[in-house]
Amino acid sequence: MFEEFLGRYVYVFIIVLMTVGLYGMLVKRNLIKKLIGMNILQTSIFLFFIEGSSKLGATVPVIDPQLGSDPAKYVNPLPHALMLTAIVVGIAITGVALAFLLRISHTFHSLDENSILKEMSK
Repeated sequence: MFEEFLGRYVYVFIIVLMTVGLYGMLVKRNLIKKLIGMNILQTSIFLFFIEGSSKLGATVPVIDPQLGSDPAKYVNPLPHALMLTAIVVGIAITGVALAFLLRISHTFHSLDENSILKEMSK
């Protein structure tokens, strides 16, 4: 049992990161903290996909004459390419969110969710 846990410690770390990100998004009232929680959650998802695509004893997907053309001996590059695209999209979303937060801060003089909602209801 303990050996299985040691073999999957990365998934435990991913679950902890996912929990921290969800906590930041759902519980915190400051919009910057919510954005940081979203980024932590995104990072945990990236790590989950990359860790799930790894194979024990596999190598980069460049055909080697010594290994032959057996696909089981090579790592699938598709999840890594998808996560690279997701990282770029995540950075763009973070930039747009920071621009929105800057505008919200200038308009309402606060980044607290409750005070912004209170100000909007007036």
